[in-house]
Amino acid sequence: MGSPCQVQLQGEAPALLQSVGVQLEAEARRLEAKYSRFLPDSLTTRINQAAGSGSPVAIDEETARLLDYADTCWRQSDGLFDITSGSLRSLWDYHDLADRQALPTAADIEKALVKIGWQKVERGEDSVALPQPGMEIDFGGIVKEYAADCLATLAERAGVASGLVELGGDIRLVGIVPETKAWQVGIRDPFDTSRACAHISLSQGALASSGDYERYTVIQGRKYSHILNPLTGWPVSGYSSVSVVAEQCVIAGTVATIAMLRGTEGETWLKELGLPYLSIDQDGRIGGSIAGDLSGVVNNGETG
Repeated sequence: MGSPCQVQLQGEAPALLQSVGVQLEAEARRLEAKYSRFLPDSLTTRINQAAGSGSPVAIDEETARLLDYADTCWRQSDGLFDITSGSLRSLWDYHDLADRQALPTAADIEKALVKIGWQKVERGEDSVALPQPGMEIDFGGIVKEYAADCLATLAERAGVASGLVELGGDIRLVGIVPETKAWQVGIRDPFDTSRACAHISLSQGALASSGDYERYTVIQGRKYSHILNPLTGWPVSGYSSVSVVAEQCVIAGTVATIAMLRGTEGETWLKELGLPYLSIDQDGRIGGSIAGDLSGVVNNGETG
């Protein structure tokens, strides 16, 4: 998954827990092999390599469901959540930009934007095609969280009483625990990632975060996030971090990402959705619907 992952399973049958743990690792590896854009033989790579060829790539029911979900996210985000925005990723190569201390030109951004547009994707019942050469899809904003949900569901069906699946900081609980035994989930401080700035009690469901603290670059003294607006071609600004609690990790993750993409309008959108959330702005102020229920808060600004 390109990031640290862990699974904690609890129960009174060690042999069962060991067996389930092996199954969960196999499932995580299956999803990575299938959807990673970094692997030369993944489905994602095959779809991208066929872009502009006129030859659709066959997909299965699982992939069709993920594309359906991507379509829903695109529509509900007014086009901000777009899994075809891969051309921007190569344009905003942060190692290269940091070395040169230069931003992409307006002309380069315009060329990249031409290759973006979920509405351009051609889908059949069991196939998908990208019509333009250079177009790319990237399941990265969905599949890690989807994988956390899959692993937790497998563990529950196998009889595991409780546990926690964490894939790259995104969490889905196995089962339901009493609030007195709730998992204390740390929220990473975007200004000092070696520590948690708050802890959220979680007894069921999932929690996922999106922020500008993992991948970014500093160019001429200004910080630029890896989260890119597919409508403008530029990194987002507004929040440093958004964490969302939901029944499923894939929903929590996409809601957090869309809130980041909406920038200063993200707060209003989050309130309309009604899901519990925690936001940290670029001045370190903590806010959100669960800001008043936090334990162990270490605040750089003010709680609001």
